[in-house]
Amino acid sequence: MATETNQYQPDYTVPPGWVLEERLAALDIAHAEFARRCGRSPKLVSEIIAGKAPIEPKTALQFEKVLGLDASVWLGMESDFRLHQARQAEAQAAAESSTWVKALPIRELIDRGFLDKSATDSERVSGVLSLFGVASVETWRVRYQASNVAYRHSPSFESDELALATWRRLAELDSENQDLAAYSEPAFRESLGQIRQLTRSPIGWALEETRQLLNDAGVALALVKPLAKVRVSGAAWWVSPHRPLIALSARHLRDDHLWFSFFHEAAHLLIHSKKTVFIDNGDGAGGDIEDEANRWAAGFLIPHRTWQRFVAAGRFDARRIREFAEEEGLPPGIVVGRLQHEGIVPWSSGLNSLKVKLEWNDD
Repeated sequence: MATETNQYQPDYTVPPGWVLEERLAALDIAHAEFARRCGRSPKLVSEIIAGKAPIEPKTALQFEKVLGLDASVWLGMESDFRLHQARQAEAQAAAESSTWVKALPIRELIDRGFLDKSATDSERVSGVLSLFGVASVETWRVRYQASNVAYRHSPSFESDELALATWRRLAELDSENQDLAAYSEPAFRESLGQIRQLTRSPIGWALEETRQLLNDAGVALALVKPLAKVRVSGAAWWVSPHRPLIALSARHLRDDHLWFSFFHEAAHLLIHSKKTVFIDNGDGAGGDIEDEANRWAAGFLIPHRTWQRFVAAGRFDARRIREFAEEEGLPPGIVVGRLQHEGIVPWSSGLNSLKVKLEWNDD
C-alpha cells in the first residue's frame, strides 16, 4: 500500500484531449479524418479534445491502433485528469463549507451542547450537516435558505438569516422528541380554549400542560431560547403535511408577550397556508396576513365587544385592570400588553408591574 509520502499528487494535470490534438497536428491528421479512421463520430473527437467527453477503454484501444500510443497511456492520462478535477471540486466544496459553517452561530451551538468544541474543521462541517439533517451545503440551501422559504415578517425584521435558520432547526429537533397524535383541527381548536384558561397558572406548569394538550391534538410546541442574532418572538410552519409546529422564544421575557405570540402563531396554523413559514418578531407589523393573525389572537383572548366596552369605560388603573382580567379569566399582564399595543396607555407606565417576568432555566 502506498504511503502518503510516496504518493504523487500534482497540483495540475493536462487534459488528454490536449495531447491528442498535439499528436494529430504532428501527424497532420485532421479531426474528421481521425474520427473516420477510429470509426467514431467527429463530435465525440471534438468533445474529447475539449475535455467534455472522457476517453473510455474502447476508445483508448482505437486511439492505440490509429496513433500507435498504448491504450494504457491514454487511460492513464484520462484517469489522472478526472481525479485531479475531482480533487479540485472537493477542495472547493470544503472551502465553501468551511466559510458557510463559520457564518453560523457555532459558539452558541457549542455552548448549548449541539456541537463538540474540540472538533476539527471537517468534523465541524459534518456535525453541522448532521444537526440540520442534510447531506451537503447545497441541500441545506434548498431546505433552509431564506430565498427558498416564503417568510412573512415585518419589513423591519433584523434577524441574521443563517442564525434564524439555525433557530428553526433547533425548534424542529425539539419537536422530533414529542409524541404527537394524528393532527385534528377540531381537537386543536378545543385545546386552544383550554390553553387560554392556563394563562393564569404558573408559567412553567402551564407550558408543560400546553405542550401536552397540543401534542394530543397533533401539534408540536417548541420552546427555544433565541440566538444572539435572532430577533424572533415566535414562528409557525408545517414541518410535514401532517405535522404542524409552533415555536416560541420568549424573547421579551414577559407573560403577555409569550401568550400573545403563542395564539398569534396558532392563528397562522388555523387560517393561513401550509406552505409558508411564518416568522414573527413581535412588533405587530408585517402586512395583511400578520394583521389578520394579530386580530384573531386578540379576539380569541378577549372578545372584541368585551374589549370595546372595557376601553369605552376609560378606567385603566391597576385595580380595574385586575378586576377586568379576573372577569375574563386572564392574567392582568395580557390586558396591560394590549392597552399598550393599542396606544391607550404608555409602554413606560407603572402598569408593567402587572406583567409576570420570565426567565430561561439553562439546566
